Amino acid sequence: MWLVLAAFLVQSTDYQAQAIKALDARQYDTAVELLNKAVAADPKDYGAQFNLALAYSLSGKDADAIPHYKIALDLKPGLYEAELNLGISMLRAKDASGALPHLNSAAEQKPHEYRPAFYVAQALLETEKFADAEAAYTAALALNPQSAPAELGLAESLARQKKLSESEPHFRKAAALDASYKSMLLQLGELYEQNHQPAEAIAIYREFPDNPGAQERMGALLIEQGRAADAIPALEEAVEKSPTTANRVALAQAYVKNNQPAKAEPLAAQALADQPGDFDLRMFYGRILRDQHKYTAASNQFLLATNQKPDSVKAWNELAGALIIAEQYPQALAALDKVFAMGAQTPSHYYLRAMSYDHLHALKEALANYNKFLELSQGQNPDEEFKARLRARILQNELRR
Repeated sequence: MWLVLAAFLVQSTDYQAQAIKALDARQYDTAVELLNKAVAADPKDYGAQFNLALAYSLSGKDADAIPHYKIALDLKPGLYEAELNLGISMLRAKDASGALPHLNSAAEQKPHEYRPAFYVAQALLETEKFADAEAAYTAALALNPQSAPAELGLAESLARQKKLSESEPHFRKAAALDASYKSMLLQLGELYEQNHQPAEAIAIYREFPDNPGAQERMGALLIEQGRAADAIPALEEAVEKSPTTANRVALAQAYVKNNQPAKAEPLAAQALADQPGDFDLRMFYGRILRDQHKYTAASNQFLLATNQKPDSVKAWNELAGALIIAEQYPQALAALDKVFAMGAQTPSHYYLRAMSYDHLHALKEALANYNKFLELSQGQNPDEEFKARLRARILQNELRR
């Protein structure tokens, strides 16, 4: 941050003269030591108070600088340099509300100076007075049209008012003036996401091919739009550059959406190895295995998921389904019993129960569950109802023998 120097009549000649030389040589600790002696010799020397505050500010000790700027202002009310520097130090100390009166005072004294105008705008932004900040940054840019920080501040003040399309040219102008600000466009991409403008967010993320985080977000948005094939190249590159769990999962999801579960499986497996306590990730991995007809392996994952969350109906449902396909009917019935115990059964659960009992040749139980399914389904599952009626008639005949 920019601070201003002030030329004062040196009253404590020895200490202050030596301190000024130390400040010029950027020997701030030496300057602080000398100026403390000057202040002790004459506490009402506003120049010594100001210079001591300045030395603290330049050494990054704003908390120590602030009281001395205030003393300087008590001794010399309205001193421009003290008003501006105090405001800057208070901003750095995260006290934007306290900084505003001093910065406004400095700006009023020198209305054609860029620095006080800029810092007024920054204080307004930090106090969330976004419309006022917009006007203040506009005024600062009128004084210095080539200021990248002011362009960025204007962009942020517009964005915080949800004027995203208006803010984008200013984000870009800031980046054009100072390349280090280009990454701030990612902030705009996040805001577009939050504002449900995925196309605009994707366009920004596409500008950062070397940023794995941006590529991951772009891929996730493309997947949400049903464009998994378009998302895969960006996500593959993101995983190559930054193989985080989030990037692996995003790429695995894209492969699944693009009907490539075999490619998704090792990514999900590695992600789960890194985060074994992640219930949703385990369910995702289990479904990938299931979709590749690896039913026993899938069952194992769903069983682990039920251990993690015993009250999860979806975990018990997935476990029961995988066990039935794997022809492990007693275990499947045990899983279905858990669903029934939670009161989460649907007509389909009775059908699954009936099938399991049927395969175990438990005829009475199978018939009772087929009949209960038919009673409840009432046209909701026409294919299964047809099969259930057929099996029910066969079972009735067998039980009559």
